[in-house]
Amino acid sequence: MLNHEWELKKSPAGAWQWEPINMKEEDKPFDAHITGIRRNPIMTDADMAMKVDPEYRKISEKFLKNPQLFEDVFARAWFKLTHRDLGPRSRYLGADVPKEDLIWQDPIPSVDYTLTEAEIDELKVKLLSCGLSDTDMINTAWDSARTFRSSDYRGGANGARIRLQPQKNWEGNEPARLEKVIHKLTEIQAGLTKKVSIADLIVLAGSAAIEKAAQAAGIQIKVPFMPGRGDATDEMTDAESFQFLEPVHDGFRNWLKKSYTVKPEELLLDRAQLMGLTAPEMTVLIGGLRVLDTNYGGSKHGVFTDKPGVLSNDFFVNLTDMKYSWLPAGDNLYNITDRNTKQTKFTATRVDIVFGSNSILRSYAEVYAQDDNKEKFVKDFIKAWVKVMNADRYDVAK
Repeated sequence: MLNHEWELKKSPAGAWQWEPINMKEEDKPFDAHITGIRRNPIMTDADMAMKVDPEYRKISEKFLKNPQLFEDVFARAWFKLTHRDLGPRSRYLGADVPKEDLIWQDPIPSVDYTLTEAEIDELKVKLLSCGLSDTDMINTAWDSARTFRSSDYRGGANGARIRLQPQKNWEGNEPARLEKVIHKLTEIQAGLTKKVSIADLIVLAGSAAIEKAAQAAGIQIKVPFMPGRGDATDEMTDAESFQFLEPVHDGFRNWLKKSYTVKPEELLLDRAQLMGLTAPEMTVLIGGLRVLDTNYGGSKHGVFTDKPGVLSNDFFVNLTDMKYSWLPAGDNLYNITDRNTKQTKFTATRVDIVFGSNSILRSYAEVYAQDDNKEKFVKDFIKAWVKVMNADRYDVAK
């Protein structure tokens, strides 16, 4: 390509294509089907860009002069192309797995500590008494973990990349609140006799706050916690590629970055499937996160309870209570109004009321609304929460 001049010619089908000028017969490639016949090589505009574009030409000339470099770069590019959706190197199998960690695999350093149950309980006490609100701790854990994508195994809480660029400045992560939480957790980490990763502290803080909320609902239960997350560094993070993981909506926290042609409840379904959640898991998480008062920006839409911060089944009880009617009050906004007094009791978005209007989702909601299913609701919520927190823990059996 670089050693010849090229001209535009029309193909037999009438399309314009590039052919070499005065190429020697012995330099021409053989016909693919007729033995002994040579043909002009054919190039497209994309091919010719490697020659005529000044930046591409620099790269092409470098490869021409250094075939070994070309082989290495091609091999790495091919490996990335065929393994991009496999996640980190720890998921690879076989004797041919490369020893090198590549930045596009989102490497995370391993940790050299373990925690006993007593040490975990001690950490929970420190976290719950550190001055951060329960909502702040739950939201930070959720925001850290919700980036997980089951499509290519990127994202998740492991690595604590929520404290790095670009995630720490994402609008959906509420940067001011996030900075406050990370600063406090870093202070706690510095005062520990045993080093614990920020990634573990983020998840443990959220889990401790949920335990507290369950106890406030009268249910004594422990949220399972699996330590062992590492803290990634900026050098381990391909910041540019992470922009594609930025959430622009999160129905679980009742948030939209802007109005979209796709309905909010459909966007919720998309996020749920990307996180690997089932419909019942999505339902119980919505109900729990609403009563825990975790909406983006402190919004009260969908907080169907008089006891925010308590892990009760009030969301489902009030959603399915026929004494309320749902009245449109604006774009993606409804008033939940008492049928008798005509007074507005709650407000809601389309994401909230779809769990009462869609027949399948309502069937799940009615299960959790039952008086005798309060404990089941808490247990199912915690199980789904732990699934989200551990979605990217490929180092442990699930």
